[in-house]
Amino acid sequence: MSIENKKLISLFDSIIPIIALVTLLYLNVSIYGDSSLNGSNQLILIIGSSIAFFFGIKNKVKAETIFNTISNNLKSISTPIIILLLVGGLSGSWMISGIIPSMIYYGLKLINVSFFLPTCVIISAIVAISTGSSWSTTATIGIGLIGIGKVLGFDLGLVAGAIISGAYFGDKMSPLSDTTNLAAAVTESNLFEHIKYMTITTFPTIIITLIFFTSYNIFNMPSDSIEKLNYVESIKDYFFISPILFFVPIIVIVLIIRKINPVISLFIGIITAAFLILVFQNNLISSFTSDNVLSTYEFIINSIVSETKIETGNSSLDDLFYTGGMKGMLNTIWLVICAMIFGGVMEAIGALKRISYFLLKKTKSMFGLFSSTVISCLTVNVSASDQYLAIVVPGKMFSKAYSDRNLSSLNLSRTIEDSGTVTSVLIPWNTCGAYQASVLNVNVLDYFIFAIFNWLSPITTLIIALIKYKIKKI
Repeated sequence: MSIENKKLISLFDSIIPIIALVTLLYLNVSIYGDSSLNGSNQLILIIGSSIAFFFGIKNKVKAETIFNTISNNLKSISTPIIILLLVGGLSGSWMISGIIPSMIYYGLKLINVSFFLPTCVIISAIVAISTGSSWSTTATIGIGLIGIGKVLGFDLGLVAGAIISGAYFGDKMSPLSDTTNLAAAVTESNLFEHIKYMTITTFPTIIITLIFFTSYNIFNMPSDSIEKLNYVESIKDYFFISPILFFVPIIVIVLIIRKINPVISLFIGIITAAFLILVFQNNLISSFTSDNVLSTYEFIINSIVSETKIETGNSSLDDLFYTGGMKGMLNTIWLVICAMIFGGVMEAIGALKRISYFLLKKTKSMFGLFSSTVISCLTVNVSASDQYLAIVVPGKMFSKAYSDRNLSSLNLSRTIEDSGTVTSVLIPWNTCGAYQASVLNVNVLDYFIFAIFNWLSPITTLIIALIKYKIKKI
């Protein structure tokens, strides 16, 4: 798109599609509730895209330019879509192979119920620092922790909030993280100096998060948690349970740590889990099949690609032993595609840069500069539905402004991480929000308030800027 087209669009034309989208999504969710993800939210995103498209044509942006940008946006999520499908297959195969039931069984045996929530934060943080990925963390250890929380009777939004808080803390602080590397690269900052500088805002935020979950856990224990621990032995009635099953999650985590492509790592996780079904879950296979090769093959494939239910007569265990497989991810993929269409139109018509430019012009003070950066990151996360754009667009737009005020680029890299990376998971139609909601099977609106680290991070970075604590100069 030409520079002239970017200059033509007005602020009014830039924000109207966002206002329309958020308003329509709010009305839609209030009417449909959780079922809004079954298609109506996707339609709203397409309607929002058409509104943005109209303003683009009004400002003489060529339709071909808009469709080319949409096409590029969709190409950029080809790998995440494959990952979503594989994670669905992973959750199904890991359930039927006994991996997830074993995680739950031993987790219930080993984890102190009184400190379950802070344990979720800490374990998720350790795995995320090791792998450099919040997505891999929730797809592996996260689904096990959610299962344990479900058995114990904790609110699943609360458990998901603890897992996500730990996962995104670890993701931010890991030198293996793609978003951490991107934030350093786009602002031309040294990676390890960037990570070190982030501790000023990140450590206080994670400490507050841990204090909350510890206090909440101690004073708000589910009344029937101890009784529900009795169900733990019932898991053995349906699955072969053994620590030997953990070698598959360990293999997947090691592969990711060694920077093996996540598509390859997750696929290996599915195939090896399918092998475990054959080797260890003979009793389960017998209860579902006719004990012949074809029916066994069908059972294993169905566990990966479609819904699988194990009826136990116990509602708690029935919910626990349900998996949607790859099929369960299709609504999420649909949502992500529609969201990226909207983001593509907004990017093509120059709306994202126009909003960032407006915020930049209004900056009069150092605190105003930090505030504008935060707002810009949040706006891009809402409108473009992609955390990478929420890093790149503000990172490029605000770089000179920080330099002009004699502020080190580390201030910018830290701010876009605090407000761009971690808040993406709080937006239902953002790729991160849609992914985590599907993997953990918890609606974004249910875990939003409990993902304390994620919404507190931009607040912390603004407080640090306001009191001018350790603001690094050039």
